[in-house]
Amino acid sequence: MVFTLEQHDSSKYRRKARMISIAMAGQLVIFGMLFSMLLTSTFGNSLWFYALGIVLGLLATSALFAVLRERPWMAEMRYVWQLRQHLSQISGFLPTLRGAVEEDNRAALDIVTFYHAGVAQLATLNGRTPPEDAAWLAEAKYLAEKREALGLPARVERFDSQDLQAFKRS
Repeated sequence: MVFTLEQHDSSKYRRKARMISIAMAGQLVIFGMLFSMLLTSTFGNSLWFYALGIVLGLLATSALFAVLRERPWMAEMRYVWQLRQHLSQISGFLPTLRGAVEEDNRAALDIVTFYHAGVAQLATLNGRTPPEDAAWLAEAKYLAEKREALGLPARVERFDSQDLQAFKRS
């Protein structure tokens, strides 16, 4: 699956994320209370019926969220979820990828460069500053120098998860 970095307004994303989080929490509370009330009024008071009502509320909220997540107004949220998923997938291979970068493996160089760009974008979308520790900045500088020496473009905007398959066997 090919994933491409997109530009999104960070304040708009954070506002939507807050609204959606509050709405989902509210739905969970309402559904949990509703199911608990229905179960206890039908079968009598029991801690297990209260707990079952909360679990049913969680399931109902999850089902509603699964239906709504494909709506156009959820585009920013979907994008960030996919970005996090891909960054998480890459982070599991970072030691192997960094070793391959040392050997001038262009696929590994592209993946690690994409990882740096993705982490920086995710931090910006969440209202934080991109990583500024010495090791992170040194690696970013090293990657930029290596890309320049190999005649590769400075940025990588696309990531294909199939590219990681070569590093699974390593």
